[in-house]
Amino acid sequence: MSGTAAPSTAALGRRVLAFTRRRFLALLVLLAPGAAAGAALWPRDLPAPASNGSNGIPPGDPTTSPAPTAGTPVSWAFGVDTTRCIGCGRCVEACKLENGVPFNPECNRTWVERHAVDADGTEYVDSPHAGIDGFPPLSTAPGAATADIQRSWFMPRLCMQCENPPCVGVCPVGATYRTAEGVVLVDQDRCVGCGYCVVACPYGARYLIPAGASSPMGSAGVADKCTWCYHRITAGREPACVEICPVGARIFGDLSDPDSPIQAIVDQPDVSLLRPDLGTEPRVYYVGLESEVA
Repeated sequence: MSGTAAPSTAALGRRVLAFTRRRFLALLVLLAPGAAAGAALWPRDLPAPASNGSNGIPPGDPTTSPAPTAGTPVSWAFGVDTTRCIGCGRCVEACKLENGVPFNPECNRTWVERHAVDADGTEYVDSPHAGIDGFPPLSTAPGAATADIQRSWFMPRLCMQCENPPCVGVCPVGATYRTAEGVVLVDQDRCVGCGYCVVACPYGARYLIPAGASSPMGSAGVADKCTWCYHRITAGREPACVEICPVGARIFGDLSDPDSPIQAIVDQPDVSLLRPDLGTEPRVYYVGLESEVA
């Protein structure tokens, strides 16, 4: 027997209660005819859970989420210049290290894709291990090795932090929410792992933490996503991926500030948004996209 004291009966009872409560809620969500029915099952007068440790992410109550500076409105936005990105993958690694994201290939708050187009206009997209180790000379996409590739470019991906986020509307327990300044976060103490938000996101920016891949940011089975490093930007710092980028392909700033570096991105003639037709109003601005990317 090890020297660690055995948990008390009361402690074991609390663990069992927490486990069965989460499983019970998950079952109710799955049995409900829709997200609205699932939401009705959640006791809305339940006190908001505590913040997730020291990561600076507030509990799931948009009315109590702090603004970066009291009384100072912000309009944060993210810029990506695909003409600069070299596919080094340092942004992906920095994100995982900064936010405690598991190094499993399927767990990514941000990732880099390589798009390649052949002579017939066929587009091939690959992202080996989310681009964290860079890219081999030839595309790993099926059929690309024998294709007559004419041009290619790298495209960083992340949460769009939409003005009209579909992930918020489908969450049956209020675990996905927007802060006072418009950043979409996940309260992982409330998340029941139903996966509705993962399906609802049209940009593929969400995932469920797989079994055996728990991290400081959440336990297995709960949803995770890019937060634009909320704990950093509310402290006046840049997101980790922006800070680490060696070529300035990622830009972050405040659209309400005329001197912010993001202005240089949104004012470019070839700036575009991903899938504006969906009505989500994404806040990530891309420069140099050569095709429509979902």
